[in-house]
Amino acid sequence: MSLLHRFNHLDTLLCQTSSYWQLIAFEARTLPWDGALNEWLMALSDEQVTYLDNHPQQLHQALRSFIPQLAELEPLLQLPHEKRERHPLPFWLSNGIKGRKLLQLQDFVSHIDERQYPILEWCAGKGHLGRMLAYDGAPHVHSIELQASLCEQGQHSAHQQNLSMSFSCADVLRDDTFEFFKEQQHAVALHACGRLHQVFMQQAVKAGCEKISLSPCCYHLFTDNMYQAMSDAGQQSNLRLTHSDMKLALQETVTAPERIAKVRKKEVTWRLGFDALRRDITGVSHYVSVPSVNKAIFSGEFSHFCLWAAEQKGITLPQQCDYEAYLVQGQQRKKMTDRIELVRHAFRRAIEIWLVLDRALYLHASGYDVSLYEFCDKQLTPRNILIQAMAKIEERTCAR
Repeated sequence: MSLLHRFNHLDTLLCQTSSYWQLIAFEARTLPWDGALNEWLMALSDEQVTYLDNHPQQLHQALRSFIPQLAELEPLLQLPHEKRERHPLPFWLSNGIKGRKLLQLQDFVSHIDERQYPILEWCAGKGHLGRMLAYDGAPHVHSIELQASLCEQGQHSAHQQNLSMSFSCADVLRDDTFEFFKEQQHAVALHACGRLHQVFMQQAVKAGCEKISLSPCCYHLFTDNMYQAMSDAGQQSNLRLTHSDMKLALQETVTAPERIAKVRKKEVTWRLGFDALRRDITGVSHYVSVPSVNKAIFSGEFSHFCLWAAEQKGITLPQQCDYEAYLVQGQQRKKMTDRIELVRHAFRRAIEIWLVLDRALYLHASGYDVSLYEFCDKQLTPRNILIQAMAKIEERTCAR
């Protein structure tokens, strides 16, 4: 299946099913769909909701009788997953990189396997990826990073470890970074967020880089609220993605430890309970977010959280307030919100694949052969999609 055919088919299905995923669960006071789906959702136990949320294939199968387009959607979401041998690393190279992150980096490096062209590493941090690529045989790695302290630490480590690396400190959204990109170069970016990786792609294309490899992340960050498509097909689509929609693509996460999951459940319940209280006091019926707060507050009393939240929003609470009643409302709304989110989550990978295909089509139109892979297991990170592009020699001049 060509990239364009897959994109157009996926685009059509997402447009047809937008009423199931293009909404904000916290805004809803009741389940927004037809009777049969609503009845099925409310009959699920909380444990069943959690299980289905953590098992996308079973969720798709369970929802097909209510949303038949899901049967067509599933094959469009499949990408090759080629397991490659992780190259062994000496202790001095892997030291200080936490387990899951280390495995992600090793799997990414195993798919890059660059030993011919120098590498440009984008949004490098301390250059962990670049050091692995240099150790793996890349002739030189030039790492670009915003924070000067991280550049200094990375350069110090590379010097100590006798690796061919150099660092440049740059704000890639404001500074002119085009000089860093070369034609005979392999440009790589692992989990650069939103506009950061879009600028990376645009600069690499403009320079005519021989190879481009990236794994996108956090598609909404540093961008306009309405998504600006990169490809011609994306720009012609009737799909209009907001930040909220793009965040949905990121909501497939590695299962959190039980302690963290309990705190998160309480936090959402309390926020929804306070929202019910706020609506009654102010008469403003739409959901109003409350700032992030230290999780320690959720080990206290619900009333204390409400007083804190009210202060943040400039609201005076009545002296006599039935906090227990609003906590019950929060619990009821949490039950409903979880079930709305469960349906929305059936489309989270589809939205991410749509966004990835938009990027792949942009690169293809710019003169590149493009391949899409899953470079690691989802248990390591759900952001496991790798876009690899290689310049077509005959079209390189046009790409510039």
